[in-house]
Amino acid sequence: MRNTLLFLMLSFGVGAIAQGDKGSCPGNLSIFAEFAKVKNYASAYQPWKEVRDVCPELNVATFKYGERILVHKIKNASDNKTAYVQELMALYDDWITYFPTTKRGKSEVGKILSSKAQAMIDYKSGTTKEAYDIFNQAFAQDAASFTSPKSLYTFFNTVFNLYKEGSLNTEELFNKYEEISEKFELEQTNLARKLDVVLKKEDAGEPVTSREQRNKRVYETNVLAFSTYANNLDAMISKESSCENLIPLYRKNFEANKTNSVWLNRAASRMDAKECSDDPLFVELVEALHGINPSANSAYYLGLLKDKAGDSEGALAYYEESLTLEHDQYRKAAILYKIAVKFKTRGLKSKARSYARRALANQPSMGKAYMLIANLYAASANNCGNTQFEKRAVYWLAAKTARRAAKVDSGVKKTALKMAASYEGRAPSKTDIFTEGNAGQTIRFSCWINDSVTVPQL
Repeated sequence: MRNTLLFLMLSFGVGAIAQGDKGSCPGNLSIFAEFAKVKNYASAYQPWKEVRDVCPELNVATFKYGERILVHKIKNASDNKTAYVQELMALYDDWITYFPTTKRGKSEVGKILSSKAQAMIDYKSGTTKEAYDIFNQAFAQDAASFTSPKSLYTFFNTVFNLYKEGSLNTEELFNKYEEISEKFELEQTNLARKLDVVLKKEDAGEPVTSREQRNKRVYETNVLAFSTYANNLDAMISKESSCENLIPLYRKNFEANKTNSVWLNRAASRMDAKECSDDPLFVELVEALHGINPSANSAYYLGLLKDKAGDSEGALAYYEESLTLEHDQYRKAAILYKIAVKFKTRGLKSKARSYARRALANQPSMGKAYMLIANLYAASANNCGNTQFEKRAVYWLAAKTARRAAKVDSGVKKTALKMAASYEGRAPSKTDIFTEGNAGQTIRFSCWINDSVTVPQL
């Protein structure tokens, strides 16, 4: 049927295009849409151009397919590429004019503007400052639809380049870094919420529909993209965000912001993340934050201070208060994971695993929590088991846990699989199993792990 339709379009399309009036627009819309659906963008261009020029208000497809058609033209043009780039820029402007919202009335201005700014960078159209201004407009005007991980990363890249040029100061750099980092966290959490619905069904043995399976693949692809770009963003600013730079900056601005809970929280969070919390300024930040706005975060930071002071009971009390104050399960999962890391650092393996498991109960797709547990198991290999074989068998449990991380979280999959392979390499070999003669048997670890593994069959 589609082939027949395409044949008719090819046979009669030229006449329709030549009419050049609004009456020909519906026919040309159908022609270019069918070509675009099969990615024949070269043939789609002329009928699309007719609709674009004569009746741009007809259908949003003119802009959605038009973007793809023009990108194809730009990539394949031997000459006149600049004209197609300019045409693409104009397309984005008119897209906002004619179709700034979806059919349900949801704004897409942020998405369109950020796409335009991304195209400016991709095709070297305009200056870095001009691209930055459009990114900034998209973020300020409609951050909700500005969700592309690549464009968010490119936005910060323009910020960083302007900082390097001297057009933005250090404070402006970190303000944008915090805003964009928080946006990454928000979008990653939104993906986790969707992914966890499917994971919970799978874990419960409930049937998963083909649509849910397709959605899961999309979520996993996006999780990987966000994870990759977020890591790249952190790497970009790693040198500038050293304690040597952060502490003087926050100290200089503390007095002006000591009643600003957003600023205090961001400063405390960044100092904690960069392990600058030994500085006295961190104490001042935390006390000021908790004084004006007692929250899950401020309670967590107070727990951290108690930890550093050697008051384990006081630290645990504040950590639990933090969890009581937090009602969103995904933010709670993030706090639980951070507590798990603190206990792991102190060598309290059982407590670290307990908090990591609580994090997973709130967010089943948190692969890094499984990786933390796997690392705890591997670190206990010499302390669990009665024989050398049993001690090394702990690595099977560590590898199994690392593989679970890879299964639930595409953002850490590559690292988790490498971790699992490393652990499996340290576990007993087939020769060891043959010598022991215990293939298929269960080995239970009576140490803090209190779990078991089954020796693989030969």
